[in-house]
Order: sequence, then structure tokens, then C-alpha cells
Amino acid sequence: MTAGVDEVGIAPLRERMRSALAERVGISRRKATMAVLLTGAFTVSFTITLLVVVLDTVAKDLNSTVTTVSWSITAPMLVFAVVGPAFGTLGDLFGHKRVFVFGLLGAGIFAGLAALATSAPMLIALRTLSAACGSAIGPAGMAFTSRLFEPEERVRPLGMWSFVTAGAPVLGVVAGVPLVATVGWRVIFLVQAPLCMLGALVAWWLLRDTEHQPGARFDLWGALTLGSGAALVLLGINRGSSWGWSSPFTVAALLAGVLLLYFFVQVERRVAAPMVPPKWFRTRNVAFPVISQSLANFGYMGAFMIVPQMLQQGAGLSLATVGWLIIARPLTFAVVAPLGAQVTMRTGERVAGMFGAMTVFTSLIILSSVRTETPLWLIAFGLALSGLGLGVSSPAMSALLANAVDDDQLGSASAMQQLVSQMGALLGATVMITVQEATSADGILPSYANSLVVGASVCVVAGLLASEVRSTVRTSA
Repeated sequence: MTAGVDEVGIAPLRERMRSALAERVGISRRKATMAVLLTGAFTVSFTITLLVVVLDTVAKDLNSTVTTVSWSITAPMLVFAVVGPAFGTLGDLFGHKRVFVFGLLGAGIFAGLAALATSAPMLIALRTLSAACGSAIGPAGMAFTSRLFEPEERVRPLGMWSFVTAGAPVLGVVAGVPLVATVGWRVIFLVQAPLCMLGALVAWWLLRDTEHQPGARFDLWGALTLGSGAALVLLGINRGSSWGWSSPFTVAALLAGVLLLYFFVQVERRVAAPMVPPKWFRTRNVAFPVISQSLANFGYMGAFMIVPQMLQQGAGLSLATVGWLIIARPLTFAVVAPLGAQVTMRTGERVAGMFGAMTVFTSLIILSSVRTETPLWLIAFGLALSGLGLGVSSPAMSALLANAVDDDQLGSASAMQQLVSQMGALLGATVMITVQEATSADGILPSYANSLVVGASVCVVAGLLASEVRSTVRTSA
């Protein structure tokens, strides 16, 4: 009788308890893994634009010029974009855990050396090497995220990932300015280096390596032509206003870049294991969300680069006031990231992408109307709308991409997304600054308004592209 009771009642209960415990442990490990991934992404991202507020100080300390030292921002952003796809392939070859850990470790080593830089070229070189290593975090982190969650679960973690990668540079400026003003600019890297080292140790201990892809091959010629071609195009656009758009240097950089990108397309059509498969750009839920996200980032990051100067030089606001106002954007992003995922799961990625792009459009239109008498609450509202828009659209577009490619291509796909999105950010900053400088004769505020209207126009195109995607998350009542 006792044996029968045990077999019928206790054994199934024990099995249910064991399953419940295993499920709870699994959830805890997922949360811990996501914490490590997000912390690593934040650590390598928050310094990208922080030097923008202290360029003059850095130039004086290193006996250089602001124009030269500005390459300590431009070069890392360029290399962060173009090196990512190579790390995506390396992750498929050797495991994304190794790529993530050694990328974080390398970023920390070069950041620590950057704190000791004695000249502008040395600072630029070390910052560029640190960013090159840090660019491994995106593809590896996205590969882990997509393996941890089923397609219908990915919107929420990708919302947090989008918040960290897009919000870290903004949060870095807001939080870092008081610290830099008090201690000095070298503290940026003295803080970043140990954080990277600690993150690498924790990641090595906690992360479970992904399976190696037996058919993966490193596309060397694809990596070289894509990296150098994209770098030259961005270099020509970035320096066009300084060198002159008809300058031989600008024209040569743009033509050489375009030619190398053409060779890249030809290489990818012929190799057995292309780094960026051409079929991706014939796939609705890859091409449209990636380009839409890039164009939304054009307006978002372009405004990030010019709005602080507009508020100080045009509206006459103090640096402290501008700092408090700018916080509205990352704070809104932080709130929207988890809530936006819930909205996307109900409405679908298509609606979320359209809503996000048009909300950034509305934000830029409001900011373009700023005058000296504009109330501060309206400026804060305009900035907050940018955070709202990108906080809703970025995770939705990322989820579409993750669900549209095979699991063994997630690292390469996210690296390609990182490249295109970063190019959008650089183009936005460069084009909008160029428009402002070209129309400065109209007045300070009108010239900034012109550049913001250009960014808003690009966001309209982003919304139209988002309308062409097909949602993979089912709507619910």
C-alpha cells in the first residue's frame, strides 16, 4: 500500500518539484547572463562620445588642436562600426563566449593605456584599438540573447539591449561631465579599464559557450573590402566640410570607398560562406528593419550632437541647465525599453517601428521650433520624445532581424546591423552639423532648425520603410 502511494503520489510530486527548480535555476541563469551581457555593452559604449565635451581641455593637455583630438571620437566610432562583422564570423568559428571575453579584455587594456597617453596620435591610436576590441561585444551579445530566448520572447531582452547600446553614450555624457570637470579627462579611461577587466572575468566564469558552426569560414576578403570601404566613405563624409567637398582628398576617399564596397558585393556573391549573405538584402524582414533603424538613428544621434550647442549658443541656456534637460532622453529610454516590449508584443513590430520613427520625427520638429522664450518643459518634452521613439522602434526592428535569419547566423547578422546603424549615426551627425554650418548666415537658431528639419525628413523615410516589414509577433486583444 505504501509503495503504491509513493509511486502514484510522491514520485510525480518529486518530479514536478525537480522540474520547477530546474526552471527557476534556468530563469536565474538567463537573468544573470543578460546582466553580464548588458554590463559589458554599457562598459564599452559609454565613453564613445564622452570626450566631446572636453575636447578643448584634452587638446591643451596634449599640446594639440581640437581638430586633431576630435579624431579620438571619430576614429573609434568608425572602427566600432566596420570591425563588428568580422567578430560576428569569428564568434561562429570559435564560440561567442571567447569573442565576448577577449573583446572586453582588449577594450580594458587599451582603455587603461589611453589614460597614460602623452600625445594626440597616441590617444587616437589607443582609443581606436579599444573600440576595435569593444566592437566584438555587440555581435557576441546579440548571439547569446537570441539563443537564450525563443523568437516570441526576444522583444523584451532586445529592448534592454537597445537601451544600453543607444543610451550608454548619452548617459556617459550626462554622468561623466561632472566627474571629468572635477578630476580630469583621464579618469574616463581609468574607470573604464577595471570595469572591462572585471566584466571579462565574470563573463568567463558565467557564460556558457555557444556551439561552433562547422560550416563557418572567415571571409577575409569580405572583411577587408567592407571594413576599408565603409571607413573611407565615412571618412570622406566626416571630413568633407573640413577638407572641402571638392577637395581631392574628399573625392578620392569617397570614390575609393564606393569602389571597395562594390568589390565587397562581388566578393560576397562568390564566396562559399559570405560574411554578409547577399540574400539578406532581398529579405523583407532583414533589409527594411535594418535600414529603417539606421535612418531613425540618423535623426536621433544627429540631434544628440547638435542640440546641446543649440541650447547653449542659440537659446542662451547654461551648461548645467542643458545637462539637466538632456537627461530627459535617456530617462525616457530607460522607462520605455521594458514597456515598449510589451506594446510591441501586442501590436507587432511593424506598428512599433512606424510609431518609433514618427515619434523621433515629432521630437525633431518640436526642437527645431526652440527660441529664446521657449519654456523649458517643452524642450524637455521634445527631447523625451526621441527617447520614446527609439526605445519603441529599436527593439522591435532588432527582434525582426533576429527572427528572420538562421540561428547560426545571428552573430553575423547583428554585426551587420551594428555596422549599418552606426553608419546612420555618423551620417546623421556629419550631415546635420554640415547643414548647420552651411546655413549659419541665417542666424544661430535658424541654422540649427534647418539641420533638425533635415533629420526629421530622414525619419519619415525610416517610418515608410518600417511600414513594409511583416510582424512576427502576433497581436492580442
